[in-house]
Amino acid sequence: MLYIGVDLGTSAVKLLLMDEKGGIKNIVSEEYPLSFPHPGWAEQRPEDWLSAVEKGIPELIKGQDASRIAGIGAGGQMHGLVALDADDKVLRPAILWNDGRSQEETEYLNTVIGKEKLTEYTGNIAFAGFTAPKILWMKKHEPELFEKIAKIMLPKDYINYMLTGVHCTDYSDASGMLLLDVRNKTWSREMLDICGIRESQMPRLFESYEVVGNLTPEAARKLGLSENVKVVAGAGDNAAAAVGTGVVGNGGCNISLGTSGTIFVSSDKFALDTANALHAFAHADGGWHLMGCMLSAASCNKWWMDEIIGTRDYGSEQAPITDEQLGRNHVYFLPYLMGERAVHNNPGARGCFIGLTMDNTRADMTQAVLEGVAFGIRDSLEAAKRLGVTVTSSMICGGGAKSPLWRRIVANVLNIELTIPETEQGPGYGGAILAAVACGEYPTVEEAARTLVKVTEKVEPDPEIAARYEEKYKAFDDLYPALKPLFPAL
Repeated sequence: MLYIGVDLGTSAVKLLLMDEKGGIKNIVSEEYPLSFPHPGWAEQRPEDWLSAVEKGIPELIKGQDASRIAGIGAGGQMHGLVALDADDKVLRPAILWNDGRSQEETEYLNTVIGKEKLTEYTGNIAFAGFTAPKILWMKKHEPELFEKIAKIMLPKDYINYMLTGVHCTDYSDASGMLLLDVRNKTWSREMLDICGIRESQMPRLFESYEVVGNLTPEAARKLGLSENVKVVAGAGDNAAAAVGTGVVGNGGCNISLGTSGTIFVSSDKFALDTANALHAFAHADGGWHLMGCMLSAASCNKWWMDEIIGTRDYGSEQAPITDEQLGRNHVYFLPYLMGERAVHNNPGARGCFIGLTMDNTRADMTQAVLEGVAFGIRDSLEAAKRLGVTVTSSMICGGGAKSPLWRRIVANVLNIELTIPETEQGPGYGGAILAAVACGEYPTVEEAARTLVKVTEKVEPDPEIAARYEEKYKAFDDLYPALKPLFPAL
């Protein structure tokens, strides 16, 4: 049988077709616009996501036997607020994960309600990217629209609804709303009350590998598929990427260098970070995970290359940076172009270069950008270590991971072995694996991932380079506290 994986990203939807042995038969990508109505805001039209899926899937299955397609599974950008009215029409553009408008609401939740209470209710504290602060913002600034909300959904779940007619979400994605009691996998009545919403406005909860429904006749017609095709609940993009890289069960780790950057540690037990540096979320395999998420990762390099230098030839820009220069750069870059989540939780943080002298080159600054992101991931790794978590190796995925130089930098900054999966399709591959499990191809997510995910390459840290980066990281670690008082004035 064949399975469709959907990676609903921030800039495009990436669709893949996978067979039962994990082989990829085809890949299609459809872009859609991203809007920044005000500084620090980020929005998209859910209708654009749907149009891209409806355009992409017929292209994906062209030349294939459509009767062999058994299931669809999605991994999607997390936290985005999709508000539907009583007729299931979109009330306003979705407020995305990297939108920072809800700073006041986040501050209210963390200080007035209190971090201790939030952690008790949900296992996490408030971040501006989370869904609950966005709901409070909408309640305050768009009260007429707020009163019309009949259903609150997340990005991939809007697609699943349009395909099946079922208002659904999964535990991994719902974990990032600040509305779910993650430990007990149920909506938090306390948080719903705080946000002024009812449980009837929330979607039904599923495990990521559970079937939510079959394609509606209309959806089947538009996609060129059978109404018998099953749609699985799917997962948040990081949990789906973890499945797609084989990070399931207890003790696995995955680093993602996508638009955002994450470090993801899986567990068969619920673990709580009382320091609130890391998120405690449900995992797509039925367990849980700890995750640190920085808002700007590969997007920092894209900004530097595309907007500042003015080139798309990333490889040529990185070519002058040799191993001899790693750990010896005196330029530092703070990667807070959209504010920051883990570990600082500061939407007002800003990116900056520091340490520049007259003899610095363009390559030095390129190197600083790559290193700044790696140092940011190291911040989350250090938070995990403080919880007693030991990480000696990690899978790595995402667009940034295609750079051999960046992989070497990350391996040495973190001083761990990195493993590159044979199929580097992250959330889409994970979504297809979840669909295969839901359709009975494999008994568990863990068994499916271990069977299908294969490794092609390993990157070992160099002791000398790692030692140099250890000193550089100490200096980087001092920069944010020193600069934090300046950010409000900027």
